[in-house]
Amino acid sequence: MKKDIKIIIATHKKYQMPTDDMYLPLHVGKDGKDDLGYQGDNTKDNISNKNPYFCELTGLYWAWKNLKNDYLGLVHYRRYFASKKRKRDKFQSILKRKELEQYLSNYNIIVPKKRKYYIETIYNHYKHTLNIETLDETIKIINEKYPEYKKSVNKVMNRRYMHAFNMFIMKKEYIDEYCEWLFDILFELEKRMKSVKYNAFHSRFYGRVSELLLDVWLDYKEYKFKEVPFIYMEKINWFKKGTSFLKAKFFGEKYEKSF
Repeated sequence: MKKDIKIIIATHKKYQMPTDDMYLPLHVGKDGKDDLGYQGDNTKDNISNKNPYFCELTGLYWAWKNLKNDYLGLVHYRRYFASKKRKRDKFQSILKRKELEQYLSNYNIIVPKKRKYYIETIYNHYKHTLNIETLDETIKIINEKYPEYKKSVNKVMNRRYMHAFNMFIMKKEYIDEYCEWLFDILFELEKRMKSVKYNAFHSRFYGRVSELLLDVWLDYKEYKFKEVPFIYMEKINWFKKGTSFLKAKFFGEKYEKSF
C-alpha cells in the first residue's frame, strides 16, 4: 500500500522542483513577500515572520502544525536526500518514493549521512565559526527545562560528526514529539536573546543551533534511524569552504556568509 508521505522543500525563490507528488515546495518566509506560485508558510498556524532568524524552521513549524500526513519530512531546494543510483542529471538522483518506502518499512526516522569534522568537536566548530553565546544559552535552557537530556547534550557536543542541515523524514508521531521539544527550547531562547543584536547572517542562529539539537534528541530517545546520502543541486566551492573553516579554527575569523 502506498504510504502517506509529504516532504516539504524549503525555498525562498523560484527553482526547479522534483515532480514526485510526495514533495511539496514551500515558500518559507512568505509573509509579506511576492508570490512564487508555491504554498506559503504564512497560512493557518505559522511563524512565517520569524524566517530571517529561524530559517527553514518556519517551514517545519508550518508542516508540523498544518499537515496531517502519516510521514513528514524537510529538505531544501538545493539539498535533497539522494537515491542509491546516481545519474548525471541531479534531479534524477533525488530520492524517490519507491526507495523511501523501502526504508520506511524498517525505520521511522530518516536522517542525512553524517557530516564529519575531523579536527575539532561539534561544540568547538560552532565556537570558532559562529557566536558561541547562542549555543551556550541553548544548552543552559535544555539543562534547566530538560535536565534528563544533559548527558546527551554533553555527548553530542563532544562528537566530531553531526546529522546536519535540518533534514529528516519521520513518522508523524515522531515529528510531533521532536517539534514540541525543539520549539519549546527555541522560543525560550528567543525570549532570552531578544536584546542581542547581530548582523543578518548571525541573526539566523536559531536555525543553526537546531541542527545540533536533532542529534541530542535522537541520542536521548535512542530511536533507530536510517542514514541516507544527500545531494547538492548547486556546485560547492570546496576550496573556499575549507579555507574558511581553517581560518575560523586557527585565526578566529568567524563565518560571515553561507557556502
